[in-house]
Amino acid sequence: MSRSDWTRVGGYGAAALCVVYGSMKLAQALGANALADKDPLPPELHERLVARDPLFVASHWMFVCVAVVGVVVALATVRPWGAAVPRRLLLGITWAAGIFMIARSFGVPGFGFVADALKLAGVVEVPAEHAALARERTCCCGRRCSCSGGRAGRRPRCGSAGFDRPRPPKPSGGLVRPRQGPCWVG
Repeated sequence: MSRSDWTRVGGYGAAALCVVYGSMKLAQALGANALADKDPLPPELHERLVARDPLFVASHWMFVCVAVVGVVVALATVRPWGAAVPRRLLLGITWAAGIFMIARSFGVPGFGFVADALKLAGVVEVPAEHAALARERTCCCGRRCSCSGGRAGRRPRCGSAGFDRPRPPKPSGGLVRPRQGPCWVG
C-alpha cells in the first residue's frame, strides 16, 4: 500500500474508533451503565458513577463532544473538504491528541501502565478497598461473587445452577467439548 492509502486507512480508522467511543459515552450520558462496573475507580468514586452524579454525567457529555471533534478532525485529514483547514492546525490537533492519549495511558500517579506494572511487581501496595473490589466482580453466572469466574480453564466455584456438577468427560477421538464464554456447556 502506498503512503496515501495508509493515511486514508488511519484517518477512517481513527474516525471509526471515535464513533465507537462517543457512542459508548453517549449511552452513559443518557443513562446506560455500559461498562460502568468495569471502571477502575476508587470505591467512593465508583459509587458516584453508578449513582449518576451530575459531575460524571457532565463528563460523559464532555467526552461525547470530544469524540465528535475527533471524528471531524480525523475525517478532515483524508476528505477533500479538509483541504480548507490549514494543515498545521490539523497536524497540531492530531499530534496534541496523540501525545495526550499516550501520556494518559502511561498515567498520572496511580493510574496507567506504569502504576499497573509497579502494583504487579509489588513495588507499590494496593489499597485494601481496591483489592477487595478486584476480588468481588460479576461472575460468568451473572452474580456478584468471589469465585474464580472460569479463568484459566478453572470452573466457577460459586455453586450456581449448573456449576455444582462435575466437569463433563472429554469425548473419545480427542475432541473437546465446546465452551460458551468462561462457563462449560452441558
